[in-house]
Amino acid sequence: MSSESFLKELQAIGEKFLLKLQKLPTAEPVEIISFCVVLLFIVTVLVLMIIACSCCCYSCCGCDGRPDPRHRKSQVRPAAH
Repeated sequence: MSSESFLKELQAIGEKFLLKLQKLPTAEPVEIISFCVVLLFIVTVLVLMIIACSCCCYSCCGCDGRPDPRHRKSQVRPAAH
């Protein structure tokens, strides 16, 4: 997928989202609840991704930004016969 088509798709999704937001005050209660559930799902996924990335970065780099020497990969060499 090229970057132009990706940006167009992202813009189309954003326009649909804004249209839904504009129609929300006059929507039925079922539509409002379903929109809130979808929005809550999206926010939950984003928060979980941020937590996972921060935990991974913290365990890899440590809190001071330097790599933890305990997590260094060791190279395995073949045994000489």
